[in-house]
Amino acid sequence: RAASRGVHNVCRLLSRRAHGFYARDAGVAHRINLGLLRKIICQESTKFKNVWTTHSASPIAYERGRIYLDNYQCCISSVAREPRILYQKPKCSKSEKIEDALLLECPLGEMLPSPSDYKPSLIVLTVQNWLLRLSADSGEILEKIYLAGSCCKFRYLSWDTPQEVMVVKSAQNKLPAAARQVSIQQSVLFYLAVFQVLPLSFIGMLEINKKIFGNSVTDVAVSNGILIVMYSVGLVRLYNFQAICEQCMEQPFDLGREFNWNGQVGVVGKYPFGLPCNIKITDTPPLLFEASSLENAFQIGGYPWHYIITPNKKKHKGVFHICSLKDNALAKNGIQDMQCCSLEPDWIYFHPDMSGRIIHVGPNLIKVLKLKEVKNNTDQVEVAEDFTIVANRENCLNDAVTVTASGRVVKKRFNLLDDDPEQETFKIVDYEDELDLLSTVAVTEIGADGKAHLDFRCNDHGILLKSIPLLESWDVTYSHEVYFDKDLVLHIEQKPNRRFSCYVYQMVCDTAKDDECSSHEKTERVFCKKGGRLFEY
Repeated sequence: RAASRGVHNVCRLLSRRAHGFYARDAGVAHRINLGLLRKIICQESTKFKNVWTTHSASPIAYERGRIYLDNYQCCISSVAREPRILYQKPKCSKSEKIEDALLLECPLGEMLPSPSDYKPSLIVLTVQNWLLRLSADSGEILEKIYLAGSCCKFRYLSWDTPQEVMVVKSAQNKLPAAARQVSIQQSVLFYLAVFQVLPLSFIGMLEINKKIFGNSVTDVAVSNGILIVMYSVGLVRLYNFQAICEQCMEQPFDLGREFNWNGQVGVVGKYPFGLPCNIKITDTPPLLFEASSLENAFQIGGYPWHYIITPNKKKHKGVFHICSLKDNALAKNGIQDMQCCSLEPDWIYFHPDMSGRIIHVGPNLIKVLKLKEVKNNTDQVEVAEDFTIVANRENCLNDAVTVTASGRVVKKRFNLLDDDPEQETFKIVDYEDELDLLSTVAVTEIGADGKAHLDFRCNDHGILLKSIPLLESWDVTYSHEVYFDKDLVLHIEQKPNRRFSCYVYQMVCDTAKDDECSSHEKTERVFCKKGGRLFEY
């Protein structure tokens, strides 16, 4: 009987471990640590201090604790309290310019062929159709793949399946004006090259041809095994990309192997041959789904599966329809319209926390919506409000009629826009998945300066947990990006004439420095040069 109990306990332990319930598992410890970090971040004594700032004449990118400048030629760690340059390469020529990049991280629980595969790397695409894998910490070139000759220009990198399958897309093929004048037809619109990552291996390359998909194709994308084709009339069509690759594959090829293809002899992925176009679509693939939407805006998510579109007429801009993917039925309360009067439109998307909820953001209101069964009708789904976040506009005077101190009645001839800079307006809404926090950036223009604050909110109920003032002025006419990555906040700003700034904030728990961190008053700054770059402390 004792032996039987022992076997039962072992089976129960293995079952719990399979579901993630194992006290000594590294994942459990990591989750506990993240829970502690969340509590520390949200406590009142914790502040975020602007530890350093730098400026650049080229775009600035951020990926997982690394800041990239000078077209990825310079990499700076954002983890240290002072800027630490991980690597700095000589300025590259125009022919070596990087068009796009993706961060590649090591998969868990897999044996990889090279020790360098276990460390993060950066996949970059150059203007000359080279695909390079660089060490994320040193910039060393680990792998080089030549994609194709001058027949096409590859420009974009994206994930089909994050950290597993990568897609390289060309710019749209357009004939020169002289060729168009003599009525030469260009049938191939895009090229797509597909790779399995870590180890990097070639799956195949295919053409998106107007003879197969139609003349009005404007763009294509691949996501989660689905080929998405967009048309100028607002139509969006979905096809099974995995099935296309499997059924239309003429011959598989391995990188670095010699090949003889259509009269060409070369090495796969080497100059000057590049990659063979070994996936040939000869007939229109079976259609999975199609929808018509203004500006091709189309999203799928939720549970059960739903999609979001805007009716394909300009008068419906800002109106969103939430429909069932199963039968195209409009959900109950499925028409979402904030009726904003603003320069910038409101936007809507499925919550990235995989809860199936929907986030709808307007100038002064954030609505988190959920899908649920209609009472007494399990076949119908309704859109219900989970919670709302309202901008702080207590001091906003937007009344049509005001009374002066002398008693004179003044009528306004115009009303303020919903996103008028003098009123607090939501600009950014994001989700920090590791800490399960919703982050919002709200901006108010006070005189000539705009003041912004980053708020952390409970993802389940929207309750405000922490507010961080951003000390630098925020001009609403500039382009801004804000990253919240655990104990780091990064603000990247693009000013006119290609001037870029990066403001790095880090968590500080020293209560003696509270005033310094939270005050908007300008304190004396120190400038220093590292690696030929100027930093401001």
